[in-house]
Amino acid sequence: MPLTRDEDIRELLTNARTIAMIGASDRPDRPSYGVMKFLQDWGYRVLPVNPQITGEHVHGEFVWRELAQIGVPIDIVDIFRRPQAAAEAVDQAIFVGAKAVWMQIGVINEEVAAKAEAAGLKVVMDRCPKIEIPRLGVPRVSSDA
Repeated sequence: MPLTRDEDIRELLTNARTIAMIGASDRPDRPSYGVMKFLQDWGYRVLPVNPQITGEHVHGEFVWRELAQIGVPIDIVDIFRRPQAAAEAVDQAIFVGAKAVWMQIGVINEEVAAKAEAAGLKVVMDRCPKIEIPRLGVPRVSSDA
């Protein structure tokens, strides 16, 4: 079951430091662009992943082709992809040992969520951290953590 209790989602966001964003965009009109900036401003390290703009930079961060290239521990994989494409993102998250996958608003895929959970990942589905963080009163990420 994806996390639905406010306390569980707050705990996940409070303990996270590094978020990989699959489907990050360099276009200011795309939701992922604004969400990435919000998360960075809140103190998270956000690593953009998008094969179409690999090697470019979004909000000062190098854009990776896939999660396996990143080489640092990932707390949450934030998925900005169509529900059908979420399976590949979850496979990557499992492969790199991420702690959780976060499927954005409108990204609902029960089968993929079950696969992630079976592999030991926490799952949040059909929500946006930019909305949940202020709603739940998640503290800013401190740089000394």
